Amino acid sequence: MARWENGPGVLRGVPARVPVEIAASYRARTRGLLGRDGIEGALLLTPAGSVHTVGMRFAIDVAYLSRDFTVLAVRTMRPGRLGLPRLRARHVLEAEAGAMACWGVRPGVRLGVEPVR
Repeated sequence: MARWENGPGVLRGVPARVPVEIAASYRARTRGLLGRDGIEGALLLTPAGSVHTVGMRFAIDVAYLSRDFTVLAVRTMRPGRLGLPRLRARHVLEAEAGAMACWGVRPGVRLGVEPVR
């Protein structure tokens, strides 16, 4: 996909059907998961190479993805943290803490996100 748009999607490359919210605009990426008590599924920030959890209410798993959606690293971040920028990361996938392990998301796995219209 050449140009991403905000909206719903589905995560590919995992055994379960995981709903994804795509945050492609500056405004959507800036808001992210702030002000929420949780998320069902995941949030894709694109483009993005780092995240923070300042002002968040819950811990999250963060997967840093390359341009072709290969997982570069997965980290769990507690609220109030600043994540360091990840070299070669083009997208960031966020989910509630523990979700990535359940889905089998780990470095080297190639994911995909299919927008739902």
